[in-house]
Amino acid sequence: MSAEKTYEMHVPSTLGAEKVAMEFAATIAKSMNFPAERVEDLKTAVAEACTNAIEHGNKLDASTKVGISLTVDQGRLRIAIQDQGSGIGKRPAVPSIESQVEGNTEPGGWGVYLIENLVDEVSFESSPEGTIVNMIIHLEKTGA
Repeated sequence: MSAEKTYEMHVPSTLGAEKVAMEFAATIAKSMNFPAERVEDLKTAVAEACTNAIEHGNKLDASTKVGISLTVDQGRLRIAIQDQGSGIGKRPAVPSIESQVEGNTEPGGWGVYLIENLVDEVSFESSPEGTIVNMIIHLEKTGA
């Protein structure tokens, strides 16, 4: 018997709305007894995914929404952030702060890098209806 529960919300595509999604995710993670460090990792990953969805996916169009779905599933939390954009295209290179400080590359590019390093699993799905960032974070940190 699965005790899986899903919580969903939508936020407008305006900067600042990512904070609502971040607190929503944190509340659910805390109810699952995630350690404080993992809650902070989750909050940052959700904020980055939502900010990317707002800025790049929905092009700051306040009439479009970003969908956030969180599924509680036996010691892990599955998160899906959906926008109405066409996808991330070519994956950004690993950002270099030195290169950005020196003015050799454009600032930015940290969102996907942070997400990949804060959650245990991440994947990207694109379709005509939009782009979904799927993330999984375990109660206990896995990997290195």
